[in-house]
Amino acid sequence: MQAPALYKSQNLGHLGLVSALYDELGIGNLIDTVIPQDFERRDVSIGQAVKAMVLNGLGFAEHALYLTPHFFHDKPIDRLIAPGIKAEQLNDTTLGRAMDSLYEHGISEIFSQISTKTVRLLNLDCRIGHVDTTSFHTDGVYNSQDEAEEGVIHITKGYSRDHRPDLNQIGLQLICEHQAGIPILMEPLNGNSVDKDSFHQLIRDHIGQLKKDVGLEYLIADSALYTAKSLQEMSDCLWITRVPETINLTKEIIAAIVPDLIKTPSKSSFRSLCTTYAGISQRWIVIYSPESRHRATKTINKNWLKQTTALQKSFQQLCSQNYSCQEDADKALQSFQQKQKLMEVTPEAVEKIARYKKSGRPGKDQQADYFDYQIRGTLMTLIEPRIQRIQRKSCYVLATNQLNSEQLSDSEVMALYKNQQKVERGFRFLKDPMFMSANFFLKSPERVMVLTMIMTLCLLLYAALEHRIRESLKQTEKTFPNQKGKGIANPTARWVFQFFTGIHVLLFPGPQVLVLNMNSNHISLLGLLGEKYEKLYSGSG
Repeated sequence: MQAPALYKSQNLGHLGLVSALYDELGIGNLIDTVIPQDFERRDVSIGQAVKAMVLNGLGFAEHALYLTPHFFHDKPIDRLIAPGIKAEQLNDTTLGRAMDSLYEHGISEIFSQISTKTVRLLNLDCRIGHVDTTSFHTDGVYNSQDEAEEGVIHITKGYSRDHRPDLNQIGLQLICEHQAGIPILMEPLNGNSVDKDSFHQLIRDHIGQLKKDVGLEYLIADSALYTAKSLQEMSDCLWITRVPETINLTKEIIAAIVPDLIKTPSKSSFRSLCTTYAGISQRWIVIYSPESRHRATKTINKNWLKQTTALQKSFQQLCSQNYSCQEDADKALQSFQQKQKLMEVTPEAVEKIARYKKSGRPGKDQQADYFDYQIRGTLMTLIEPRIQRIQRKSCYVLATNQLNSEQLSDSEVMALYKNQQKVERGFRFLKDPMFMSANFFLKSPERVMVLTMIMTLCLLLYAALEHRIRESLKQTEKTFPNQKGKGIANPTARWVFQFFTGIHVLLFPGPQVLVLNMNSNHISLLGLLGEKYEKLYSGSG
């Protein structure tokens, strides 16, 4: 007969890092302070429920929210959340009611309070904000068949960045600061929202408040921001954005400048100039890069082959047609030539063909009963249009309303725009298959909106922890081992999470507790992060 187990183990892993940072930033206390709730009648506060959802999200276990109790069944909840809380208490009802309270309070508002506090505690410079949008698909129908309701996102079909236009979707708009990539603003959007419209709404509703709360000065975005309406709204804000290629002025300026820029095709170059668009004076920087030229050449050659193959087929069909007179054939040939920008017919010709009503070979002196006219010639590819396209696509234009190059040089403008990858990296994180964003199993669009806030909060904690680790290593001139065992000062949070895999809490009868599988690298990093982190991974945690 087997004796009953006298001890059990719980999986701590990297979740202690997330829990300690959540507490260090005071997120749970902030939520529980601003949202009224009866603590005497609650086993789990809203702040603790949010913490449970964040730990689930950053557990990378691909667990939907309704499986949260299952996720926590082997976790040390008393360490990670609070003493006395059981896994079964983190059920649908508890989390659902917490989400309803968050929605009623205003998710964008409470997230802004959290992010403002975070960037201040981490001493981050938020003068520069990167804005972008993305979409997430969902299998649910929700309110897709209903009229859009004010204050509630419309989960419906629209342009899908996930390449799933067959499914309903929601949008998410973020502004991230440029140092750590921490989101300082989040806004859920309708599934069929357009970037140009959502950017304009964001500027109108939030930019003034962000300037006041975090000192935002520059807004950086892709070409969707560059509309007359949005630029005119940003009269009291500095901005950097890419200029759409579809604007005629863009084409004209690139065509005029590109010959000078590509004198050395293997070397990047740029040229700045002042211009006016939508009544706003601005500085444009035309940028050429060999990488852009390589991509442009590859793309245009592919499209060129596709287009010219289609033209060849079209011309063959044209040549097979019969015309009743020379004039009709000439008109058809001329019309075809005028539409061509890629190829030309050479030599142009119209052939006169005798026709006989009687079958068989006509006699030597037999007169034709009538004549048909057919187009003849060969399609030749035009080299110059292809070269011009490659040149245009090898360049792009950045615009800013900061006209003083001494305060912000051309090189600084380009460097800041390249940092747009901060927000794009955040979206890649949120779309990770192991993250919970793929599981929108919720009862209402209001709760889906709250889930976007929880997801963004996960991103905030992930980016903040990565920044804290890198800054701590940099300030102490220490390193952390990478995947090959080499010491580095800039590990990703994902790798640190993986490095902490296998750490367990061993429980004995009585007060004795052991934390297993810790090594010197774990201990050193926890010491750099501070007492909260060390305590969570200690026997007394």
